[in-house]
Parts: sequence; C-alpha cells; structure tokens
Amino acid sequence: MTRRNADHDAEVIVVGAGPAGSTAATYLARAGVDVLLLEKTEFPREKVCGDGLTPRGVKQLIDLGIDTSEDAGWVHSRGLRILTGELTLELDWPDLTSYPPYGVSRTRQDFDDLLAKTAVKAGARLYERTTVTGAVTSPTGRVIGVEAKVGPEKTPVSYRAPLVLACDGVSARLALSVGIQKNEKRPMGVAVRQYYKSPRHDDPFIEGHLELWDRSDPRDPKLLPGYGWAFPLGDGTVNVGLGMLSTSAAFRSTDYRALLRQWLDGTPEEWGYREENAIGKVGGAGLPMGFNRTPHYRDGLLLLGDAGGMVSPFNGEGISAAMESAQLASEFVVQALARREGPSRERALEGYPRAVAELMGGYYRLGNVFAKLIGKPKVMHAATKYGLRINSILPLVYKGLSGCYDAKGGDGVDRLIAALARATPSPR
Repeated sequence: MTRRNADHDAEVIVVGAGPAGSTAATYLARAGVDVLLLEKTEFPREKVCGDGLTPRGVKQLIDLGIDTSEDAGWVHSRGLRILTGELTLELDWPDLTSYPPYGVSRTRQDFDDLLAKTAVKAGARLYERTTVTGAVTSPTGRVIGVEAKVGPEKTPVSYRAPLVLACDGVSARLALSVGIQKNEKRPMGVAVRQYYKSPRHDDPFIEGHLELWDRSDPRDPKLLPGYGWAFPLGDGTVNVGLGMLSTSAAFRSTDYRALLRQWLDGTPEEWGYREENAIGKVGGAGLPMGFNRTPHYRDGLLLLGDAGGMVSPFNGEGISAAMESAQLASEFVVQALARREGPSRERALEGYPRAVAELMGGYYRLGNVFAKLIGKPKVMHAATKYGLRINSILPLVYKGLSGCYDAKGGDGVDRLIAALARATPSPR
C-alpha cells in the first residue's frame, strides 16, 4: 500500500541503478518507502571500473544482506600487493572491528545486476532504458521530479516525487540541471581498463602499481604519470587498468589508451598483458574525487556517490563511498518522510550532508593533499623509494591509502589516521 500523494509517481525517485542508486533503493524499499528507480541502460550492462572492492566495500554488501562467499561467485582477495620500480610488498588486509579481513572482485556486469535485483526484490520499481535529462522544479526552485526519455523512441516523460536522489554518476546531469557545478580546484581522475586472459587470474592479492614504467628500451626506462591496478577475477581473466589525476601536468594531453599499452608492454610477458590476450575493448571513465560537487543536499535533491564527487583521492575507489552515502541518505530520507513537509522535514534532510562530511570529509581533504603530491612523478618516486622501506610507517601508509581503518578505537595507527582526518577541515 503506497503512501504517496495522488499527483506523485513515487515517494522517492532514485536516478541511476549503479551501486549508490540500487543500495539506496533497497534500504528505502525495505523501510516501506515507495521507490521508483530509473536506469538509462538495461541490465546486465558493463561499467568501466576496476571490478574490485576493499574490505570497506565488502562491509556494505554484508550490510545489505548479500552473500559475499566464494560459493556465491565472489573472488576473495587476502590483501594488496604494492609494486614500485624497485620494490614489491604483499600486505594482508588488516584485522579490524569495522571491516571484514577480505576484499572481493566481480565484474561490474554481474555486480550491478545483482544490486539492482536486490533493490527490486526489496520492493523498488525499476524502470530501465529511462534516461533522465534534468530535474523538474517548482516555482520556488525546489526539485519535485525529473524529466526523462524512455525506450528506443526516446519518448519524453516526467515523474514526480517529493524527494529525488541523484545517483547518475560522473555526468551529474541532475545536479547540473539545477546549477550545482563542480569545484575545479578539487582533483579529478581518468581511468582506463582492459580485460586480459592471464595465468594470474587466481592470484590471492589485488595489485596497486604506484609507479608505471615504460621499459621498451631497457637501457633507458622512463617513469610514466599515473598509477595502475590489477584485479584477478578467477575466471581466467584479470582486469588491468591505470588512472591519472588532474594534479598531473600530463592530465589533459595524454592518450590514455596508448599510455596503458605503453605500460603493459613493459610488464613481464608471462603475465599475459599483451594485445593477443586482450578481451573486448579498452574502456575509460572519469573519476570525480574529493567532494568536487557540493552541496550534497539542496531543495529536495540529494547527491550520492560519483554525482557528489565521492571517489577517494587516495586510491580511486568509488564503490564503497557510493554505497556508504546511499546507506546514510536512506536513513535521513526515511526520517524526513515521517515528518510533514516543511521546516521539520528540511532539518532531517540537512543531516545528510553533515553525516557524509563527518564520515568522509576530513579523510578526503587529506586525500586532496595526497593527490597534489602524487601528481608529480618525481615526488611519487622519491616517496615510494624511501617511504615504503620504513617498516614502522607501512601500516600508516597501507591503512591510509586503502581507507581500511577503525575510525573509533582500533590500534595506534587507526587512532592517528582518525585524528588526522578529524583535524583536517572537511571539503564541503
């Protein structure tokens, strides 16, 4: 039984059925909210991503009640292998109170489909092939719905609801349609990835390549801008990719697909990262980082995940933050809908950006500083050459980069990271 008004199509409209949208729709539907989930594509569908989650992201799956066992099709990782030009470190995921001691990998084609089905099972109504083009606003500027084009004919339609959740990713069409622009001073990333048939497909570690080397001329190896990753998928393939931040001088002038090939041609041939082993096409995507689009709530519109610039500047991971923001947003929306429209409801909704800032803000501010440093390859090389050889600071680097630390309690390293995050002004 719906509680929506006769002139509304839902109590809440969620735009985008990626990790943020499907997670929010699931929590809202389970709370009895009438949710309309709009997705521009049709499931299953691919998405450009590393296909891997740290333990922080795994926690979000567990919170949703999703089976994360290997029997359920997830590939588990025991930790992170960090590679530089001179050093290889294998670090197990930390044993924490807040997060499980394993990461998982799964293609986004399967992952997003699973999350969308979870939302539908919870009671959300999913409309696929529905491209939202902008917000519908009242005379006072409040968001009261969305405009969209449906199906192959692109039939124009509109949907109405008292609250709209923007989970439309890096395009952020909804936010742009109401004048919420991105902050050009915050870092932006670009990532490209390719799948390869590789004997490393069942490696127990995911990999982070903190230095990319062009070794096509063994006599004159060159340090390339950016960082790389490899996520074993357990099915004979590995997702391999690289990213670069806008803090790099080469950001706007780089051919990223050529850079990927240049780097991989210099990796050991036995890894299999060669053109003859490639599967499908190289995919690329933008990575909006460090809260580069705010406010996260304004006049009936909440920004979640990539739409709010919530990709980590430390490691380029966006899935866990997207799902965390969705969990928070759903809590405040449920509370808001239990109140009458007006000042009291607004007070409840204004708690969402404060909660997101408290959870991620200080940590991301630190990440924005980090992003400026690693945008300079020589600085990055010096940091990795010397810093990673100091055993006493390795846990700090590792937990800090991965975001896997206990924000409350924990050991001395956890407390130090939490204190640094709290002491750093939040990038609202």
